[in-house]
This record gives sequence, C-alpha cells and structure tokens, in this order.
Amino acid sequence: MAAQYAKDLPSDTSNFIQNVAIVGVSGTIGSFITKEILKIGKQTLTAITREGSTSSVPDGVNVATINYDDPSSITKALKGQQVLIITLPTRPPEGTSKKLIEAAAEAGVEYVLPNEYGPDLVGRPEMGLETGIGAAVMRDVALIEKLGVSNRIGLVSGFWYQYSLIINPNAFGFDFKNKRATFCDDGLTKINISTWDQSGRALAKLFSLPILPQDENDKQPVLSQWKNKACHISSFYISQHDMLDSVLRVTGDSKEDWSIEYVPSQERYQQGKEMMSNGSDFFGGYVRCMYTRVFYKDGSGDFNDQLDNEKLGLPHESLDEATKDAMDMIKSGWSYYK
Repeated sequence: MAAQYAKDLPSDTSNFIQNVAIVGVSGTIGSFITKEILKIGKQTLTAITREGSTSSVPDGVNVATINYDDPSSITKALKGQQVLIITLPTRPPEGTSKKLIEAAAEAGVEYVLPNEYGPDLVGRPEMGLETGIGAAVMRDVALIEKLGVSNRIGLVSGFWYQYSLIINPNAFGFDFKNKRATFCDDGLTKINISTWDQSGRALAKLFSLPILPQDENDKQPVLSQWKNKACHISSFYISQHDMLDSVLRVTGDSKEDWSIEYVPSQERYQQGKEMMSNGSDFFGGYVRCMYTRVFYKDGSGDFNDQLDNEKLGLPHESLDEATKDAMDMIKSGWSYYK
C-alpha cells in the first residue's frame, strides 16, 4: 500500500519530484515551462527529442533522443523519470501522444501531463468536443486511466492571451490591421485566460510542491492533491470588451477608431463550421469554432471559482502589460507559422 504521508516514506526516499521529462522543450508553451522549471532549479530536466531534430535545447537541460517508430527507445528515454510533460501542436501527428503515454506507463512514470492545455476540455466535455480539440485530449486521458500506472494532471488555463489576441481575427475577434472587432453576442461574456508565462510558472511551481503531506496535520498544498485531476489557473477573467478597452489604453486609439460587429455566438460558430465544410477557409473556420465556443452564454469558458492560483502562489499580472506584449509582437512581425 502506497504511503499517504511523507513521514511513512523510507528514509532514503525524497518527498519531492527530482526528474522531469518534457516533449516540445522549444515549442510554444514548452519553452515557457522549461524556462520556469530551470528558474526554480530543483529538478533535473530532460528534453525528449526526435532523432534528427534541429530544435535548440537550453543550457542546463539533458537530451534523450527517441524514434517514434521504435517504442522501446521512448521507454528507455523515460526510465527514471517521475514526470512526463507532453506539449504538442493542437493537431499532433497521429499516434504520437499514444506512444508517449504507453511508454511512460512501461517506464513507470508516476505523473503524466498529456497535451491538455486551454479550456476545461475534460471537465466540460460537450464544450470540449465542440471546440474541436477536446476529443484527442479525452482519448489521452482515457488511455492513462486504462493503463493504470501514471497519474494524469491537466492544466486548465483558458486560451493563451497574447497569442489568441493577435493570431487571427477568427480567434478573439480582433483584426488589428483594419481596426475591426467581431464580438460574440454582446461582447460581455467573461472567460478565464492565461499568459504563456503564467502557464509555465504554474507547472514549475506545481511540480516543485512536496508530493505528500508530512502528516495528517499538514494542510499545505501537495502535488498528490492533483492526482488524476486538472490544475486550474488564470491570468485574467475578462470579456472581449475588456480586451478592447485594454487595447485602446495601450495603443492610444479611441473607440471611434474601431468598427465593432456583434454576432450571436451560435451563429458565429455555425459560420466556422461552414467555412470548414465548404473548403473556403478550413483553418479559419476551425479557429472560429474553437474560440467562439468558449464565449457561449452557458459559462463554458468560465472556471473562476475553481482557481488554484493562490495554492501555487502565482502572481497577479497586468492586463495592459500583456496587451502591450501582444502589440509589440505585431510590430516585430511575429507569426506563429514562422
């Protein structure tokens, strides 16, 4: 029977995570997670990379090379790891996450964070499926549970703010080139969203917690509290109108400089489906469906009463500073596709 308290552990057993492996160390969210884990400096961090990968790995990170066509190479790379953090594209190559999760079970990895970021895709399955990104996450979670070796921990952070603000007018509805905004319904539905920094910070802090409470009187947060659950964090709890107000403060524009259109959220969602089905703009329609769904008036994008920010000691962030970061990204010519 596994120990419930740290006092019951063998004297040579640490009550802290020491070895963490990450897939996608230089990726969009992976790079922020890596930065924050290295900043805390309590763990040995290993990047799991494909053979032939040209991605750069930061100093202080070990490298284990794998071949996805050879499952034993993945298992070997994960031997001795206590945590596997998987960061993959929203639509990863088929079978990639499955191979990683199966290898983690084979290697005895205690905690796996599947490719589960963003809205509460598992906790609110109808919304998760209708965003177009929930089905893959649900399959991964079901596989972890079926194998029964690793414990799943998800990160519910809402969509990433700066990225979602500028990537595409189909996301949060902002067309900065033409100063046009398209708002769902009245534009006042509040959702939880996070910055990349806050997301990386949250996971670094989470995996730096003690694994078990010291004894029955220890009420401090411990990692095992999140076994087979999601950790909920947020930078901002805001509406599309709140986003526009921040843009105006940062840029100095007036509201009259912008053209605002209001579209019923369910109508905008259907527009996205039609864009995908008729081939006019598959990716744009996919993004429109994914983002519009969290602005439904059913509260799907609102998890403000479930936040773990305080337990993890996460800082309060400035919305305007995050908006300025996004405006600077536009000026620099930043593109997700580069």
